[in-house]
Amino acid sequence: MLDKASYDTQPKCLVALDSIIFGFDGDLLKILLVKRGPNLHADTWSLMGGWLNPNENLEQSAERILFELTGLKGVYLEQLYTFGDINRDPIDRTVSVAYFALINIEHYDSKISQAHFAHWFPVSEMPDELLFDHRQMIDLAIQKLRYKAALHPLGFELLPEKFTIPQLQKLYEAIFQTTFDKRNFSRKILSTHLLVKLKEKQKSSKKGAYLYEVNKEKYNSFSNSFLNFVSNPDF
Repeated sequence: MLDKASYDTQPKCLVALDSIIFGFDGDLLKILLVKRGPNLHADTWSLMGGWLNPNENLEQSAERILFELTGLKGVYLEQLYTFGDINRDPIDRTVSVAYFALINIEHYDSKISQAHFAHWFPVSEMPDELLFDHRQMIDLAIQKLRYKAALHPLGFELLPEKFTIPQLQKLYEAIFQTTFDKRNFSRKILSTHLLVKLKEKQKSSKKGAYLYEVNKEKYNSFSNSFLNFVSNPDF
């Protein structure tokens, strides 16, 4: 039988929340890292994170931390994994619950970025040294992102509200680090009926590619469906 005394005698453990924040700049899939640790002037890069407050559940805490560090609300945020190796944090016993977030880099507040020593790194060009087990977190998040993007319409979270088919293809090529056949990709995407073709054209495009937007009603209904966007993805 458990009683208060048995709780009081148990060793306490800190709970941290770390966010793997992905962004897409039109060409490259990037990840947001900050200078964080005992010495901010050292070449130690880290994921954005913070501590769980006693009056919050995990989702509330993750959303609060993301808002405090980026100024963003209502972004795609999903729990990834719990990291609890005994020696993962050399300062104190800490369990970290990792989340991954998908944002449009154009909406990111650069002033907040400067305040937190933050920088966007292409996923293929991240620093060699990262804090604690953050490299492991990022590797797992990339694997999860590829899995989710292959089966669900997840990639749209990284795009502006209006986009072209070539922009969408470029995003998926950045996520999977591969090249897709232009005709097959376009046919596959349009067959889902998730996109609404607009009368507008991209001004910067030489051929004036048509702009599209997501059919939000279909997107919400398909968000938990298996659409198989990418055939036989290499995870």
